Amino acid sequence: MYSKQTDFPVLQTERLLLREIQNEDALDILEYLSDKDVMKYYGMEPFQSLEDVLEEVEWYKSIQIKQTGIRWGITLKENGKVLGSCGFLNWDKRHFRTEIGYELHKNYWGQGLASEALKAVVQYGFEHMGLERIQALIEPPNLSSQSLLEKHGFVCEGLLRSYEFTCGKMDDLYMYSLIKKDFNGWRAQTND
Repeated sequence: MYSKQTDFPVLQTERLLLREIQNEDALDILEYLSDKDVMKYYGMEPFQSLEDVLEEVEWYKSIQIKQTGIRWGITLKENGKVLGSCGFLNWDKRHFRTEIGYELHKNYWGQGLASEALKAVVQYGFEHMGLERIQALIEPPNLSSQSLLEKHGFVCEGLLRSYEFTCGKMDDLYMYSLIKKDFNGWRAQTND
């Protein structure tokens, strides 16, 4: 677990470096958060300006400082460009649970990068943050996100009807979860 606002854990995978997002990354982030395809299930309208992105970066920093979440920038080791993010929000320490969220530049879809990032972040949550449950809220039409979660052992617990008001409409959301004992069992089965 990170203990101070200046401690930011850097995670590495085979191809990725997951690191703290900085204001200097704003142009890279605007490139994908302004894309309607990327934002389709994000619960927000596509970003229009660098100011929108800088507000998002400030939110990332604030949740880390308050220890209610943490968001990593997903970068390729070879160039360091931010091509997405993955992390936790609504961390409830009392109940040892949090929500996970992620997005990726569409030029990198279908290459296994979201899977690589998700795996590293989930592992960090269970092994270093003391989590017992990680949950995700997914819009029903977002089949690729559902598939990604299921690939990593998440279970769909049910549909939350008219759960969230976003982009001028009420959205139903599936609740997915992964609990620590299932994660440990799943890892053992996949010989990871």
